[in-house]
Amino acid sequence: MQKNNSNDCTCNTSVDVEPVYSHRVGEIVKAKKMTENEKFFEIRLEDGNPLGHQPGQFAQFSILGIGEAPISISSSPTKEERNHFEICVRNTGAFTNALHKLDVGDKIGVRGPFGKGFPIEELKGNDLLFVAGGLGIVPLRSLINFVIDRRRDFGKVTVLLGCKAPKDRLFKEEVTRWEKMADIGYACTVDKADPDWKGNVGVITSLLPGADIDVNKTYAVVVGPPIMYKFVIAELVKKGLADNQIILSLERRMKCGLGKCGHCQINHLYVCKDGPTFKYSEIKGLEEAL
Repeated sequence: MQKNNSNDCTCNTSVDVEPVYSHRVGEIVKAKKMTENEKFFEIRLEDGNPLGHQPGQFAQFSILGIGEAPISISSSPTKEERNHFEICVRNTGAFTNALHKLDVGDKIGVRGPFGKGFPIEELKGNDLLFVAGGLGIVPLRSLINFVIDRRRDFGKVTVLLGCKAPKDRLFKEEVTRWEKMADIGYACTVDKADPDWKGNVGVITSLLPGADIDVNKTYAVVVGPPIMYKFVIAELVKKGLADNQIILSLERRMKCGLGKCGHCQINHLYVCKDGPTFKYSEIKGLEEAL
């Protein structure tokens, strides 16, 4: 019987992992409860490099023993302090519940960024109408702050926000600063007011008739719950905006982030790869999209 000599083995046991599958280690440097259901995190990447995202993109986050989930990046790349970025997460399931239990000093895996961001180059030189409903302010905040930091590159800016109740408002202090800016139009509405609320009461579409826009040079960027899109789009079209002047984010149904698993497929489109941002003209008529 021939003996097996382990020294004769020439097989290569090393495995090269593609960058898109590799996790970077992030350390939570700030954690803050924003509402009953949402929590804010500032994350520092331990390798010292920036995340390198564009407004509208997302990343995959993982917790050992729990799993992985896609989450929108809420900070603007213009506000990145070297290797820091920000997210805001609603507690909706096992992964987000585990994430909400993390605090300063805890570690989390980060892959990405992934997806197609907002078309910044096309937006330059034009007026912008931002419409955010509920948690939609989280990814839209990245673009709003990008535009504020590059203010000379864009025309008139209007921000319309909506949420269920005053207690559900996110980034309150920051939004108050937007409201006070002389070159930013701003309005906020709530579905149901409390005794201290002095603003508008009604759904987000109640703010659109009062928005003064030039349809020849305005892009509307809309992010919110799926049920909101149908009614907001109808109001924008009524005001005269063309389908390719309305930009939406379909940040839902995603899982792998790479167009491999098929969870986010809508006909020929993969939300995670072809989106999550789309012009309305690209998805109009796709019933599953809206």
